[in-house]
Amino acid sequence: MTVLLSFLLGAVVGAALALVFAWGRRTRARLVEPVPVVDPEVPVVLDAFRQPVVIIGPHDEIRYANAPSRAVGLVRGTRIGIGEVLDAARAARRTGEGADREVSMGQSADGPSRRLQVRIRPLEHEAVLLVGDDRSALLRVDESKRDLVSNISHELKTPVGALRVLAETIQEAADDPDYVRHFASRMIAESTRLGELVQQIIELGRLQSDDPLGDAAPVDIDEVVEAAATRASASCQARGIHFSIAGDKGQRVIGDRHQLRVALSNLVENAISYSDHGARVSVTVKAVDEDGDHWVDVSVTDNGIGIGVEDQKRIFERFYRVDYARSRENGGTGLGLSIVKHVVIAHGGTVRLWSRPGRGSTFTMRLPALIGHDDGSQPEERP
Repeated sequence: MTVLLSFLLGAVVGAALALVFAWGRRTRARLVEPVPVVDPEVPVVLDAFRQPVVIIGPHDEIRYANAPSRAVGLVRGTRIGIGEVLDAARAARRTGEGADREVSMGQSADGPSRRLQVRIRPLEHEAVLLVGDDRSALLRVDESKRDLVSNISHELKTPVGALRVLAETIQEAADDPDYVRHFASRMIAESTRLGELVQQIIELGRLQSDDPLGDAAPVDIDEVVEAAATRASASCQARGIHFSIAGDKGQRVIGDRHQLRVALSNLVENAISYSDHGARVSVTVKAVDEDGDHWVDVSVTDNGIGIGVEDQKRIFERFYRVDYARSRENGGTGLGLSIVKHVVIAHGGTVRLWSRPGRGSTFTMRLPALIGHDDGSQPEERP
């Protein structure tokens, strides 16, 4: 009997100890249970997003961050790089409610260099999801459009006002044929300038659209040069300009033939307008191999009046003119070089300027060369 009682007592105590041990193990497991890591498929999906995306854990540690989130500064190292966003994320974790924040980064004297809108949403296990939307480019486009409209309004007032004054003068001098002919010729000149201004405004607006290279195709640079030379022939004859073409033949690029024609013609006409009678203007094409990258340099050189150092800093701005009086005399609109810049950038290239007052100027468009592609295709001609 004693042995039996001892056996039963030992079994009960053993069972109790086993239950306590098991309960303690489960309790400790709950106390140290880690927050689940991000599912392996989540980064694969989120990496496809062009927007900044971040997932932070319960202690503000970064559980996931794609490349754009680091590029815009939303994530710096292993933490959220914007204090305002971090505070909002903590509040979302605490309250379980999402929030939106718009923050400015890179503040400078000219205003914020980047504007970021961040959507903050709480997840399970005290994690928080951050999705950013970089609105900087959109805001810059809006600002550019406002500036363009303001500039256009100012520029259009001059020829429109001049036409009105000339029309009133002709009306008052209707009985004097000589006066009528004189002011009528002035009206023709002003209307021509107005038409050119409107055309270049339309061209610049098209270049600033979402898809400026919608008609991209292989383009023969020789054909572009010949078109610019043909367009400039009348101006050269009128001003006694010696025009020449030199350099490497057979160069091709991928792009929009019409845009490239316009850009090169603007450079040639600009060189002619700012050169004296009997000056020289040349177009040179050169194939360039730089660090394994192939380029085509198209340079327009003149020995005209040249451009000062201070003016060179602003020469590609819309409506900027080095010599306003000479520009009006030649019918310049102040948009030609701005169009050149937009065309070259849209084609993935750059534009450079060398100039000295009294020695002339050289504008060089550098465009990515088309190598090893010869399908003979040509873009559709524009009317």
